[in-house]
Amino acid sequence: MTEAAFLDTTRTAYDAMAVRYAEFFRDQLADKPLDRALIDTFVDLVKASGAGPIADLGCGPGHITAYLHARGVPVLGIDLSPGMIEQARSEHPGLRFEVGSMFALDLADGSVAGVFSHHSIIHTPPEQVHEVFDEFARVLAPGGHVLLSFPATDEPLQFAEPYDHIISLAYRWSTDMISGMLRERSIVETARLVFPGDQDPKRGFPRVFLLAGKASQTVAPRQSSRP
Repeated sequence: MTEAAFLDTTRTAYDAMAVRYAEFFRDQLADKPLDRALIDTFVDLVKASGAGPIADLGCGPGHITAYLHARGVPVLGIDLSPGMIEQARSEHPGLRFEVGSMFALDLADGSVAGVFSHHSIIHTPPEQVHEVFDEFARVLAPGGHVLLSFPATDEPLQFAEPYDHIISLAYRWSTDMISGMLRERSIVETARLVFPGDQDPKRGFPRVFLLAGKASQTVAPRQSSRP
């Protein structure tokens, strides 16, 4: 299968910025207590499911991967950029990191209990984002959980809105529509945390964490009581 051009562009740009990103985002959760609280809740849910590790997709230089690991859960960091993975392995030598694409994860069906995706869908063209969620659903075990974050659109009915990003073209997303796409794959929203746009001094975008869970088993259709 031929790789989409945007993936090559994104990979090359992040490779070039890997060292700078590792330095800039080293303490990215230090002043974000609400982020940490929801991530901690996600970890607790994954532990309770007992179904396997967390896959940190789009892990970058691995700082949040390390945070997840420190909370006592097995975790694997995956990123499109070899440069980012090199930084992650250098800074967190005891953890597992692999180069990979969210469009074709080298993970078995139902092999992870958690999927963590922190702003890692932002460069995906809107017409292709369903492919990423197909992979989320494929690798996530029954009873597993997803924690997804992204910049949100101002209008719920606006699916995606492009914006300039230092790396390459990026998108912000409708929280309701992303939630609906996950639901179509039996990954049902359980909570969302929305940070208003006025808290973003650079762009003024709302920022969202979306927490969702996959059913532990398939529920049979309900039989009608009518004759």
